[in-house]
Amino acid sequence: MTPLRLMLFDRTCRGRGLSPGLSHAWSGGGALYRVLGRIDAYAGARSWTEALDWLVATARTRPIGEIQFWGHGEWGGLWIDEELLDARALEPGHYLHERLAAVRARLAADARWWFRSCDVFGTAYGQEFARRWTRFFGCRAAGHTHQIMVWQSGLHELAPGEEPAWSPDEGVVGGLWHAAESGRRVPRTITCFHNEVPE
Repeated sequence: MTPLRLMLFDRTCRGRGLSPGLSHAWSGGGALYRVLGRIDAYAGARSWTEALDWLVATARTRPIGEIQFWGHGEWGGLWIDEELLDARALEPGHYLHERLAAVRARLAADARWWFRSCDVFGTAYGQEFARRWTRFFGCRAAGHTHQIMVWQSGLHELAPGEEPAWSPDEGVVGGLWHAAESGRRVPRTITCFHNEVPE
């Protein structure tokens, strides 16, 4: 049975007035990826509870091969609205732990999470998040060390038991303590229109 390829996005970033929020772009990207056959289904969520429940419930008879998340990120964490998902959620007793374990039970043997969000794998915080996430789920995870928009730089992948091969300083703007913008000449860059993690 062919594993599912699923995409989640934060539907709360709506913008104001004539300025559309990024939720419109993420939703449009999901529709485009669905038409191109890169994903099997996509959904917007207003909370991590809603997002994880959708992953657990979607086409229950098929395993999940890939989960992409499109939304805001920070070093070692992912946002939906004002709710941060970080490595603390992997600990028993956290209110999201049981849902994350239920998602884990649905993953195919060669599954991957891909965080198409700013900064998630940047600094030592991002590296520790990558380690703990891959070990909890027993699968690969991919993420970026830079701010991403059309250009998406600093894309790295980690497998369970591996150590990050990228520097914790990658993408960090010296003295300012924030992530650098992506760009065409920055190492390990793709665009939002590409759907492959470089070797």
